[in-house]
Amino acid sequence: MDELRVAIFTGNYHHIRDGVSLTLNKLVSFLEEEDIPVIVFGPTADEPALKHEGEFIPVPSIPMPGRSEYRLTTGFPDKAQQRLHEFDPTLIHLATPDLLGFRAMRWAQQKKIQIVASYHTHFTSYLKYYNLEILELMGWKYVEWFYSQCKHIYVPSPSMADELKEKKIGTGIRIWARGVNTELFHPRQRDEEWRLSKGFKKEDKVVTFVSRLVWEKNLQTYVDVAKKLDDKVKAMIVGDGPAMKELQGMLPKAHFTDFITGDELARAYASSDIFLFPSETETFGNVTLEAMSSGLPAVVADATGSKSLVESGINGYLAPPRNTDEFAKCVQKIAEDDALREKMGKTARQKAVAYSWKNVNTKLLENYQEALSEQPPSLKF
Repeated sequence: MDELRVAIFTGNYHHIRDGVSLTLNKLVSFLEEEDIPVIVFGPTADEPALKHEGEFIPVPSIPMPGRSEYRLTTGFPDKAQQRLHEFDPTLIHLATPDLLGFRAMRWAQQKKIQIVASYHTHFTSYLKYYNLEILELMGWKYVEWFYSQCKHIYVPSPSMADELKEKKIGTGIRIWARGVNTELFHPRQRDEEWRLSKGFKKEDKVVTFVSRLVWEKNLQTYVDVAKKLDDKVKAMIVGDGPAMKELQGMLPKAHFTDFITGDELARAYASSDIFLFPSETETFGNVTLEAMSSGLPAVVADATGSKSLVESGINGYLAPPRNTDEFAKCVQKIAEDDALREKMGKTARQKAVAYSWKNVNTKLLENYQEALSEQPPSLKF
């Protein structure tokens, strides 16, 4: 078997701080700790949102129309290809089915190098939030073709695997879950003085949403649910994004933390009482796992990703997507029952402990080795 040398191609590695960039940076850090050569290619920005791990080669990109914080790759220039040739990879990992991913795929096929891919973002499900449903079928056709070129497809949850299989994308699927820092996101981070400093009373029940503030996270459902809850159930929104100002106008009594990270983020989670995350576009739900690790029961959409983490009635509740009455009913039930809330929170913490980054990335490494031992798939048109 050849030495494992991994080249990763992604549409986001450090210019936006989200689940994709954090997951890939964790992977690169892990591979370097295991003395496995790795290199990353992707778009960049003038002021990246995080300091990246490992060697990163920027490629040309343009702002996405209407959403300038996102970048669209525009090619795979000769200089970047030369660095890839010098690196001499034995495995190509495609993390985004964009133009860069397509060009890297063709490069690997010409060189007869094994190709694997990971499915991070449910791009096709975003289209309805921008009145582009007509493009969804075309999107799925391309996605089906793109992933058919790959030996393995790494998905973050069994529910995501099931959905891809329904879309005729089933060959080579492996689970690559997401991890959580269980020492950072811990119930002991709860801080009653911090709660008081944010305007919450001791008897208040704080219902928290944590995410980048974009409408495809189903923010409207959170707003509608928050308005249905009684006066002792308070809303807290953690994050920043283009929807921030509009949300502040819609929920004037809510507490907005803006963007926070590290200990401050861990304190915000643990100082809450319930996690409410109605997004139906997740492939996994990193923030749900962080909330669970912090000891919070979670009320989430009964949709891909989230339903692989939350067992309804055990560590939280699943509610039908966009059903604000059912979401509100579930949140109110937990808020009013201290014993139930405590029991669900402890169960959530216990489940989260199994999702360490070392465990999930060790499993991915095993899959890498398996793929490397097999012949690359033949070219499919």
